[in-house]
Amino acid sequence: MLQLNIGEESGILTVSKLNQQVKALLEQKFPFVWVKGEISNFRVPASGHFYFTLKDAQSQINAVFFRAQNRFLRFLPESGMQVICQARLSVYEPKGEYQLIVEVMEPMGAGRLQLAFEALKRKLEAEGLFDAARKKVLPLCPRNICLITSKSGAAIRDILKVLQRSPYPVSVTLFPVAVQGPEARLEIAEAIVSANKLTWRYEWDVVIIGRGGGSIEDLWAFNEEVVARAISASSIPVISAVGHEIDFTISDMAADLRMPTPTAAAEWVVKRLEQFHRELHGCRDRLFKVMEARLEIVGLRLKYLESRIIHPKRRLENLRLTVDDRVQRLTLGVERRLERARDSYSHLRNRLVYLNPEVQIQRGRAELNRLCKELVLNHHRILDAHRLRYENYIARLEALSPLAVLSRGYSISYRMADGKVIRSYTETAPGDRVLVRLACGRIECLVNKAENIDNEKDD
Repeated sequence: MLQLNIGEESGILTVSKLNQQVKALLEQKFPFVWVKGEISNFRVPASGHFYFTLKDAQSQINAVFFRAQNRFLRFLPESGMQVICQARLSVYEPKGEYQLIVEVMEPMGAGRLQLAFEALKRKLEAEGLFDAARKKVLPLCPRNICLITSKSGAAIRDILKVLQRSPYPVSVTLFPVAVQGPEARLEIAEAIVSANKLTWRYEWDVVIIGRGGGSIEDLWAFNEEVVARAISASSIPVISAVGHEIDFTISDMAADLRMPTPTAAAEWVVKRLEQFHRELHGCRDRLFKVMEARLEIVGLRLKYLESRIIHPKRRLENLRLTVDDRVQRLTLGVERRLERARDSYSHLRNRLVYLNPEVQIQRGRAELNRLCKELVLNHHRILDAHRLRYENYIARLEALSPLAVLSRGYSISYRMADGKVIRSYTETAPGDRVLVRLACGRIECLVNKAENIDNEKDD
């Protein structure tokens, strides 16, 4: 008889081993690749991962963009979009399919920044980040200004020049940040958060963020999602003054007020102060007129009262009679109050004697001892009941154990050719090799004869 031993030593791989080796080979050979193509079958399950197919005219490949990386995207991918991806090549072992694990994604074409701008705008607008109901009320008298911009740019010079011409005192605190470059978005967002943490100390009325004009790349830090969310979360009203009048950024939409230039933001502060002081002076003038009218009325009333005033001597006599009456009534009231207090004291003392705490403590101690004894007895009864159930389950388990059946002299027979259990003599033939399982060990046997025992009993 020829036996074939199949295992790892024979050089034959399992499917899992093959997929593992292919995966290791691909990940080692292609650690990172840049791939361009069109997105199709784009879907986002509840996990937040992006699953899609990247294809061109001749081929396609499955791709996954995990949530930990795709949350930094400046746009929302969709089917039909042309993109460039930096990815790792890997194998999904359960299905044996190779796929791209995307780390970076950028839209293709010259308008990729504008596309990212529109995608982020749609996303934040759908979340309600630009709703008018979320806008904070701007201060009537903005005297303490928090300025977030570059310390050496044209924006701060223009703002300070306008504020210095103002006849009203204004306090300006500068948070110097980078306004362009890869670190600008984080510095601007962190400055807004820091201003909100320190507002209890400096009591800023408004925050102005901005910079001078430039290209869309130069202004891109103000189109970042982290900046927009920091502006929306700010408890201090925020004015966005970025670029020139034709420039429009995400921070303009998220802010409580958009100004076309930094100079316009400073002029708004000055005009707001002028309007406040103008209205304040108007209120002062109206108040003076009202007070003059009230004083005239009070003067006329005073003259009328002077004509009706009673002579002081007669007034004192009336007051003396009133005081004597009040003293007499007060004395009687105090005596009645003391009498009621004595009665209440006697009643409470009798109740206190009746409700002696020592008697209640003894009663409670006796009840506690009785409950403790009942608790111990119930605990022992429950333990005894569980112990009996446990012993009963063990006995039933041992009685149903297949090993217990074998220990009483029974055995199980298998055909060595295919390992099937033999239940009838018809399943074997002379010359077959049989494996017999006993309670202790096993026996290999050769069948010489197979016949029906029931027929012997009939004979």
